[in-house]
Amino acid sequence: MEEYAVEEERDIFAELVKSKAASAPKPKVRGDVPPSIETDDETDEAEGQLTVDVFQDADNIYVQSAVAGVSPDDLEIHITKESVTIRGSRERAHTVAENDFFYQECFWGSFSRSIVLPQEVDSDASAAAFKNGVLTITMPKLGKKKRARGVKVTVG
Repeated sequence: MEEYAVEEERDIFAELVKSKAASAPKPKVRGDVPPSIETDDETDEAEGQLTVDVFQDADNIYVQSAVAGVSPDDLEIHITKESVTIRGSRERAHTVAENDFFYQECFWGSFSRSIVLPQEVDSDASAAAFKNGVLTITMPKLGKKKRARGVKVTVG
């Protein structure tokens, strides 16, 4: 009887976690570029990307983001029926020489984030509130949900 080598069964999810961990962003330490920063090739200015929570209740869709250190006057919010864009800028209170940093994980400068919404909203009735460094955008839902619709193929 022939013997066959049995390959060890690999868990694809475990491999994915290992792969993600190997490529996970590291904190900025003297000269590294933080991973949440995108560079605009035309201007070579780095722009950070906000982290957000997007959730709903029966009547509204909400977007929340921690924007500590940003003045409400330095925020721009644009809402359409289908998306919301947040832009702003966070500036340092004082200048620190690059070689004086031990860690540099906070982003300072311009940032933005655009979010495609899961349902159409009423942009005219939307509101934004800023409390304790957290921006909350409340957008009333319109009656129609965005859904992928299946189409049956007919032969004919």
